[in-house]
Order: sequence, then C-alpha cells, then structure tokens
Amino acid sequence: MTLTRLIPNGSKVSKGEMLAEFDRTTILDEERDTKAKVDDLSHQWEEKKAQVNSDAAKRVAQLREAEADLEKAQLQLRKGPVLSEIDRLKNEAKAENARVRLASLRKSDECRRRAEEAAVKILELKRQRQQVSLERIQSNLERLQVRAPLDGMIVLENTWRSGSMGPAQVGDQMWPGMPLVRIFNPARMIVVASVNEPDIASLWKSPSARLYLDAYPGAVFEAILDSANPVATAGMDSQVRTFNASFRIVQQSPLLLPDLSAALEIDTSTSTTAASAAAPAAGAKP
Repeated sequence: MTLTRLIPNGSKVSKGEMLAEFDRTTILDEERDTKAKVDDLSHQWEEKKAQVNSDAAKRVAQLREAEADLEKAQLQLRKGPVLSEIDRLKNEAKAENARVRLASLRKSDECRRRAEEAAVKILELKRQRQQVSLERIQSNLERLQVRAPLDGMIVLENTWRSGSMGPAQVGDQMWPGMPLVRIFNPARMIVVASVNEPDIASLWKSPSARLYLDAYPGAVFEAILDSANPVATAGMDSQVRTFNASFRIVQQSPLLLPDLSAALEIDTSTSTTAASAAAPAAGAKP
C-alpha cells in the first residue's frame, strides 16, 4: 500500500483524528462501479415490479372476462327446452369452451405469478449482493485511513525503507505489520530501568529518584518508583543480574519523549552514596 498522507512527527492529536492515509484510488473506482450496479439493479427491480403488477392486472381482467363468458353461456343453456337441437348444441359447445378457457387462464395465471415472483426475487438478491459488496468496499476505504484511538502526541516509528532504518514518508510502500506511528500521553511518562542486583535493597528503602537524560545533560527530573520485578534476570553470556523497574516521572516537559536514553540516581536515606540504575528508554504509561 502506498502512503499518501502522514501526520507530522510530534503533533498533538485527539481521539478520532486522522494519522495516516493510504492510496485509495483503486478502491474508490470499485466503489463508483459498485454504486452504479446497485442503482442499475434498483431501477431494474422497480421496473420489474411495475411490469409484474401491470401483467397481473391484465390477467385479472382476462379472468373476469372469461368468468362472465362462462356465466353467459350457462345462462344460454337454461333456454335449452325452448331452443332447437342445433342451437342447444351450439350453446353447450360455447359453455364448454368458456369453462376450458377459464381453467386454462387460472392455471397460467398461477404459473406466471410464481415465475414473476421468482424474477423479482432474483433481482432483489442481486441488488442485495451488490449492496453487501458496496458496504465491504466502504469498510476497506475506512481502514485505509488510520485514526487516533486516544488523545496524545505522535512519534513516528522507524521502519526499514530504501535500505536503511527511518520513519515512513509519503510515497513509501507499506506492508502489513510494519510500524507507522506511536501515540503517547506526555502527561504520564515512565522510565523502564534495569537496576543492578546490589542496589535493589536501596530501591525498596527509597522509591524516589532523580532522572538525567543523555540528550539533555542539564535537565533533571524527579521520578517515583511505580513497579519493580521481584525476580532478577541475566543475559545468556552475562553473570550480572538485574531487576526491571518502572519509575513514573513527576514533572511534565517537552524534553521528555519516548525512547530517550536516561539514567536514574536513587536517593538513599541510610547512606551518603547513591545507587544508580541504567534506564534504556523513557516511554508512555500504557
């Protein structure tokens, strides 16, 4: 999919605001063609219903005419005693013909009525099928527009493009599963840190810490322990064990952005020294 629109990095968005849009030309053409088919089938369906009603009215008139002819012929048969043999036979033949014609019209009316109902139903099903296709196409059009699920600030994600890593740009070819943007709440930032095993005791005694950003050496922020993993972990080729801990940053600042490298100094009340914790990333609280 070709990216045709992308929100600038660092923008503040509200829930429902558009973040990115992909090329919708092909699907828009399909939507236009499908709408034309739906309209055409709707006209055919309405025209067929009008024709069916007209033909049904004509058949009803023919049935009434045949019933009137039969009643007239039966009335002529009552004059049999006063008519000649030839006239009586003629009246009987007319009555029989009227009876056969009425039965034939009734039978043909039933068959034609079923056939016309089937023809109308077929057109209706075709129209419904095209309507379902149109709804699916419109759903795909909406999916090609990525909207913000929550309020926050935008950070463009790095992805593989043109032989290197970098944020996506308008005109890039995107594939399913590729990262595009990240939304975070700057009012609630956390630091994910790795605390050395000897310093874990100081961490539990004093949950407050000072945060230093590698990108801004002069900036200092206050942080409070939010959670810590009670089980230490170590790398496959390392004997040093560390604890994963999350610290909540108290202040708000435009300098605080996701994925910044940082360091934490844990305040201790029982010692003059400070325990340190390496913070590989600063990010948003989920």
